[in-house]
Amino acid sequence: MKNVADSAVADSAVADGADGAALCLQGLVSSRHRLTMCQLAVQSSDWIRVDPWECYQDTWQTTCSVLEHHRDLMKVGVSDSLWGKISESLGKICCVRPHIERFTFVDENANLGTAMRYEEIELRILLLCGSDLLESFCIPGLWKDSDMEVIVGDFGIVVVPRDGTDTERIINHSSVLRKFKDNIIVVKDAISHPMAIVSSTKSRLALQHGDGHVVDYLSQPVIDYILQSQLYINASG
Repeated sequence: MKNVADSAVADSAVADGADGAALCLQGLVSSRHRLTMCQLAVQSSDWIRVDPWECYQDTWQTTCSVLEHHRDLMKVGVSDSLWGKISESLGKICCVRPHIERFTFVDENANLGTAMRYEEIELRILLLCGSDLLESFCIPGLWKDSDMEVIVGDFGIVVVPRDGTDTERIINHSSVLRKFKDNIIVVKDAISHPMAIVSSTKSRLALQHGDGHVVDYLSQPVIDYILQSQLYINASG
């Protein structure tokens, strides 16, 4: 996932919904617990962080507004730490090199060693989701057409296929998805670590039933926190 298509992932943010939106969904716990679990899940990652902005909002935020929030932050200015991540990501691309014509390479300063420097780097914000969310775009009236146009057209989507889901069929079923098909990236799953099995619903069910396979979905610090806080003891969460 650190290399998507012909691009390098410089930063990744996990955003969770506010209580007003999430608690109407069966089985979800309060934002305080969800935020803590997200932080525990990524604590050992050097490229994934948790952004609490959406959780701290008093009202429900649309997916479109969350993406626009992160775009506004990016416009304010890119921090030195993020530029460091970009440089590191570009240097670690091993599977697919970025098309060189997209960048102006600076070969000055011989003491740069193995570091790579570019004068112009295009930063894009993409929505990472499962194919089940992508399929919801096909449900009439669920999404505003204007929001769908912004999400897929102005930003773009990285889709993780779910078991037995035909993403091509989903895309062809929606006029908006077909229109911006080039902005949709479908993740090619690794056989050794299939991402299609990752599911918050499966995780909650495994916890409720005492299923040992929960370790396939959650890291140990998250499991420990859930047990300590006695979350998901029953179906109501």
